[in-house]
Amino acid sequence: MTEKRTINVAVQVLPLHEDVYPIVDAAIKIIQNSGVKYEVGPLETTLEGDDLDQLIDIAKSAHRACFLAGAGKVVTIIKICDALEGTTIEDKVSKYRKVNR
Repeated sequence: MTEKRTINVAVQVLPLHEDVYPIVDAAIKIIQNSGVKYEVGPLETTLEGDDLDQLIDIAKSAHRACFLAGAGKVVTIIKICDALEGTTIEDKVSKYRKVNR
């Protein structure tokens, strides 16, 4: 699989810590600084790009950032959505954005 296509990777960090928000913020900051397209949701952040390895590396960095921010234990859930014709965040949510807004 060498052709370029759009891939989505969803990352949910779950720091097992009393005050999770600053830790989650640190993970999101890693994603923001990565330069890839992303969308923060209420339960996870979705990344979009054409290099699965890069997206997974960003997810790993976000996971590790939680420890640097003070977490003693972190559970991270990663979901990958990939299709030969590509798949985008906008493709997945555009019909719902039109209904709810």
